[in-house]
Amino acid sequence: MKKLLFSLIAIFLLMSFQQFDGRTITGVITDATSVLPGASIITNYSKRLVTADLKGRYSIQVTDKDTELKISYIGYKPQTIKIGKRKTINITMVADNATLNDVMIVGYGMQRKSMMTSSAAIVSNQSLAGRVAGVFVGNGQQRMEYRNEESYKGIAENTFHKAKSDPLSTFSIDVDAASYSNVRRFINGGNLPETDAVRIEEMINYFDYDYEQPKGKDPVNIITEMATAPWNNTHKLVQIGLRAKTVTTEKLPASNLVFLIDVSGSMSAANKLPLLVSSFKLLTDQLREKDKVAIVVYAGNSGVVLPATHGDEKIRIKDALDKLSAGGSTAGGQGIELAYKIASENFIKGGNNRVILATDGDFNVGASSDSEMEKLIENKRKSGVFLTVLGYGMGNYKDSKMETLADKGNGNYAYIDNLTEARKVLVNEFGGTLFTVAKDVKLQIEFNPALVQSYRLIGYENRLLAKEDFNNDEKDAGEIGSGHRVTALYEIIPTGVNDSFTTSVDDLKYQKTNPSNSGSSDELLTIKLRYKEPAGSSSKLLVKAVNKNTLSMNSTSDNFRFAAAVAEFGMILKRSAFKQNATFEQVIALAETAKGKDKEGYRSEFLSMVKSAKLMAKDLLSIKDKIIMNEKN
Repeated sequence: MKKLLFSLIAIFLLMSFQQFDGRTITGVITDATSVLPGASIITNYSKRLVTADLKGRYSIQVTDKDTELKISYIGYKPQTIKIGKRKTINITMVADNATLNDVMIVGYGMQRKSMMTSSAAIVSNQSLAGRVAGVFVGNGQQRMEYRNEESYKGIAENTFHKAKSDPLSTFSIDVDAASYSNVRRFINGGNLPETDAVRIEEMINYFDYDYEQPKGKDPVNIITEMATAPWNNTHKLVQIGLRAKTVTTEKLPASNLVFLIDVSGSMSAANKLPLLVSSFKLLTDQLREKDKVAIVVYAGNSGVVLPATHGDEKIRIKDALDKLSAGGSTAGGQGIELAYKIASENFIKGGNNRVILATDGDFNVGASSDSEMEKLIENKRKSGVFLTVLGYGMGNYKDSKMETLADKGNGNYAYIDNLTEARKVLVNEFGGTLFTVAKDVKLQIEFNPALVQSYRLIGYENRLLAKEDFNNDEKDAGEIGSGHRVTALYEIIPTGVNDSFTTSVDDLKYQKTNPSNSGSSDELLTIKLRYKEPAGSSSKLLVKAVNKNTLSMNSTSDNFRFAAAVAEFGMILKRSAFKQNATFEQVIALAETAKGKDKEGYRSEFLSMVKSAKLMAKDLLSIKDKIIMNEKN
């Protein structure tokens, strides 16, 4: 029976990777007078979902079994369009006067006023077209001023540190990749992201890198590489890569999962609960007979809609998912309490015990602030139950809350903007997302002041630790799952090079530092890594020294060049004070040489996204110039 089950799973996975068999339909969504950005288009059979971009354009793949497109946009009557043999379908929506008064613009798209707490105002402008300063205006048409209800934690960017006075850099690893898919959602929607939405380490770690598997008993391998920094040819860029051991599906421990699903009113949009249900169906198809799953939902209150059920009862699990509907307020804290209670009652010793929270993060009943949620989740992680957070939606998306939950709950965090991303996280990266091979993973880098004048960690601002935390096994840190790759980049200013980012201080009188006694002259830095086994309480130490040998950029691996390109793009999007000579053109040139095999097309997609962002940045400068001219006139 088990052999048959594993065979069926293997067949499903093979089918998941088959080339798409169908065609692509494109078109524009309008209301006869202007385009409708954010309109939802979904196929009737394959349930593929896309949203129209800022110019109302859409592109959707349909299978031979898809016969209809369903188009919806709040404030307009939904439409069902026969596909036939057409490849271009332009759609004109008709206003629904009965609901227009109950609608407001929020961020990119619309939501009902009953789901919001902010106000909206009508504005009019005859000369400006575009999205500027919170107003969407097109062709002189009246539009609503929108207040973006999305929430991001403010990030104070890492600065350069003097190796002579501050030689240690300590941080927790981060396998989250939510920022990248969220940034992609902004750009695909015709907007550049908010600067605080850009977490460079998560953008880098979205991609797989061809790092060598660990060979010994330790579950993690350390890989390093160094070359000249692309954005400053007098600086060095050091790549530190981690590769977790891969555990085959057959050898993964039994899972005790609780799907904790937000069914509040804010989840009613097509890119929230409907996409969430489709995502969890993909995950359900990966479950084995020995796995168990329960479903807990929360809105104004929380409840159990499916008790712990074996993974081979897929029809029963999917039926429970299909019955979910959205409505009401959001008692997130109450839902978390119940989910952990169910997980603890079904706890599997030596197994994978995990709550999977799916939400837009818009908690508004009970414990709801970031600090309250942090205290709640810190207490729950002591139970031995891990946490995976899946974010959905836009407009009122609470990224700051979701990141806090994952960071403090021994977990990871992904943003699901479409079904393809759901497949990546829950099918392609099934083991890495849900099965931890090492927890509380910390890195401490010691720089040799004889060779390093200053250094800067790129990203990981929310993961920094005090140097004393490295040896403190009570201090929480990040988890790494089966097959996961983690990448960190340091920009280094070598000794003897002009340093315009740090200021000098007088030498200490009572505490001398002699760079000549800084160990081997060939060692640039030393990496120390601590980790615990998933059920362990004592950490183990790995140490690796890195010498000063620097490669030319042409001699570096695809891993190095692509990670450098993503970091450079992230600095441009953040308007970083340290981007120096970074340009879109340089990002594109670097990434084009580092696509490698790119089986899933993620790196090619990145290149397309950079090119789109480049055009948008140019357009925004043009719009800004027009505004200045209008103000002068």
